[in-house]
Amino acid sequence: MNITNNLPKGKAGGYLALCITSLVWGTTWVASKIGVAEIPALQMAYIRQFLGGACFVLFFMLYKKLPFPTGKQFVWLLIMALLMFVVANGMSTWSLSYIPTGLSALIGALYPLSVVIIEMVFFKSRNMTVLTFIGLMLGITGIGIVFYENAFHNRPEGFFFGITLSVVAMLSWSVGTIIITRNKIKINPYYATGWQMLISSFMLLIIAETTQPTVSISSISITVWEVIIYLVLAGSLLAFIAFIYSMKKLPAAVSSLYAYINPLVAMVTAAIILNEKLTMNILWGAIVTLAGVFLVNYSIKRSREKVIVEPEQ
Repeated sequence: MNITNNLPKGKAGGYLALCITSLVWGTTWVASKIGVAEIPALQMAYIRQFLGGACFVLFFMLYKKLPFPTGKQFVWLLIMALLMFVVANGMSTWSLSYIPTGLSALIGALYPLSVVIIEMVFFKSRNMTVLTFIGLMLGITGIGIVFYENAFHNRPEGFFFGITLSVVAMLSWSVGTIIITRNKIKINPYYATGWQMLISSFMLLIIAETTQPTVSISSISITVWEVIIYLVLAGSLLAFIAFIYSMKKLPAAVSSLYAYINPLVAMVTAAIILNEKLTMNILWGAIVTLAGVFLVNYSIKRSREKVIVEPEQ
């Protein structure tokens, strides 16, 4: 996979990769929404994960000659597949059957806030600064505005179930992020992602076939196959490669900006393509929410720098 060889070198390539990540991952929410309108969400998720994972794994095993994961690596990959792709990706995709695209994407963007809360409650490893508190309050207020606008004005059927799915997905991503930070395994990140996708596809297959009325592969429409191909090639391959590339070339604070852009891209694209409601209240609520997420991330970064810079007493 030499996609990154075609990018400009240095920071210019990093910024281009960041733009690709932000735009593609923002539009995958809309693509998923189109797909789940025709076939069960978990079925579409396992087809997507299987195809994307197979591409990564086959490339690295056959072309790069990487060895099969060790037992320890496989256990770690199994846990990450469950948290990041079965629960996080699977449930967020399922939520699109019940709630607007932008709201699901916005809830997904809240994971930095939940990471801070989880670490403070269970690991006692975060000190609540004034900036962190303001960020948390802004995040909660902003999502409340968007929630109110959607919940009490032409609320779709199954709205609260969709909210529950989206929140569970976000929390699972948060837990997975904490585990990755605290228990790193030495393995190529692209290769690891491929295995996580592949493993999760079989888990999702079992869950989908036992909990939802799935459709035959032959009856899936051309439109849905186009959606799946886009999700695999653009969402699972191109965007993820671009994301990791941007992390290598840009400061963490810059490469993480995709998290603030994705929901806005999803909201605007859904309004244009799917005719989803996008009022000023929803837009302002989204901006307030993302401002809160930014402040929380910024406060964490400042705390880390202070610990590094301050001399021992």
